[in-house]
Amino acid sequence: MVRTQLKKYLSLKGFWGFLKGLYENRKIIYQLVEKDMQNQYLGSFLGVTWSFIQPTIFILVLWFVFSTGLRGARTAGEVPFVLYLVAGIIIWNFFSACLPAGASSIKQNSYLVNKMVFRVSMLPVVKILSSLVVHTFFLVVVMILYFAHGYFIDLYYLQILYYIFATMVFTLGVSWITSSVALFFPDLFQIIQLVVRIGFWFTPIIWPIERVPEKYQVFVKANPAYYLVMGYRDSLIYKVWFWEHPALTTYFWLLTLIVFALGSIVFRRLKPHFADVL
Repeated sequence: MVRTQLKKYLSLKGFWGFLKGLYENRKIIYQLVEKDMQNQYLGSFLGVTWSFIQPTIFILVLWFVFSTGLRGARTAGEVPFVLYLVAGIIIWNFFSACLPAGASSIKQNSYLVNKMVFRVSMLPVVKILSSLVVHTFFLVVVMILYFAHGYFIDLYYLQILYYIFATMVFTLGVSWITSSVALFFPDLFQIIQLVVRIGFWFTPIIWPIERVPEKYQVFVKANPAYYLVMGYRDSLIYKVWFWEHPALTTYFWLLTLIVFALGSIVFRRLKPHFADVL
């Protein structure tokens, strides 16, 4: 039975059916994304602006610490350190924002669980799209920063869309698992937050992978966030296409498809019990 379900969820028909559902519910999804962004900072004076202020300050602090306080990390080869830093950190912020947000998507929208007109499986999509709005803003800022340093827009920038899509597919699969399991195991929310904090330091965002002994680099590369971080740097700095890393690309998508299919199975198995625990 598991094999049959895997074939179903990995089939093009099943995937296009999911995309069709997104399109049919696009107005509801747009309204939920808008509401989600407003609710995150409900009651605060600056409101949604905090979504942009917090990561901006974090980037500036890291830039100051590692370019001024720790002078040995001022540059990454011939690349100004600030460019090396932001290329990795903006996709990490998107990736790390999607994980805990996706895990809480069902619990925070419990009133929609029994609504037959809306697919509950799309609630993690709402959280991911909310994070994408903030990410898009920072992409524009980063492009301006690169332009100021003499790095102009070229064809390689197009594959940023590819890495955004890869991030969304992977985090959606993870979110289907975590959002459904977290209803029965609330401590999972705290575990995810802990994993995200630790993951930041174990992903080559503020340090190059060359500093890790070669025999241990395989463990760093096994982290799916590594593929995304290096993909952004390849697009913005090193000018390398994703297909020039065939082994890493194949590994990432195999892992993503497995997670996506497993997430679909777990979500559907647990969905009938959602109303009982909410």
